[in-house]
Amino acid sequence: MTKALIVVTNTAKFPTINRATGLWLSEATHFHEVMAENNIEVDYVSPNGGYVPLDPGSLAPDSMDETNWKYYTDINYRNEKLANSLKPADINSKDYDIIYFAGGHGVMWDFPDNEELGKISQDIYDQGGIVSAVCHGVVGLLSMKDAAGKNWISGKNLTGFTNEEERINQLTDAVPFLTEEALKEAGANHTKTAAYTENVVTDGRLVTGQNPQSAHGVGESVIELLS
Repeated sequence: MTKALIVVTNTAKFPTINRATGLWLSEATHFHEVMAENNIEVDYVSPNGGYVPLDPGSLAPDSMDETNWKYYTDINYRNEKLANSLKPADINSKDYDIIYFAGGHGVMWDFPDNEELGKISQDIYDQGGIVSAVCHGVVGLLSMKDAAGKNWISGKNLTGFTNEEERINQLTDAVPFLTEEALKEAGANHTKTAAYTENVVTDGRLVTGQNPQSAHGVGESVIELLS
């Protein structure tokens, strides 16, 4: 059976300001829904395992659509995926064909330097699997290294949350780095479209999305690769 691993944050608060953060819910649920529609089993993993905080902004009325409400009101989803996410040590990479890094600002602190998650991603890719990410979640790709220890994304075509989108958020000075800049500095070919419009980039078995609006499209592109 084809199986996907969704990577989510444990960071509940900006270390730099008094503001809550966490997983941006739709970036998990919209990808998850595409997997479910295609009979793909999904597990959730976080850097520490256990509780996954949700960014309050992702629960605002204008952010909650039918898919978000479906998952948010599902007690089994909340208890099994969000309250008891797996930790990296629980993961056997051989069990998964897909890994997907979901975003939310929290990932800026616990994804980029996580060697365990980087190794899991690399193993899934090396065994013929698909690596995917959306929005701020693409910073999880920074933890991936090639056989020579260099940035795995160097030379690859991808997208991710843009400098402009961070400015619109008014959080440029609150994050430890800018996602777009970090990807470029790692050697990736970062491309973008207008702020907060869907943009999905596929490069071989790497699929990335620019922003929350791209999560469903990333899922669909992953399915296209599988078929």
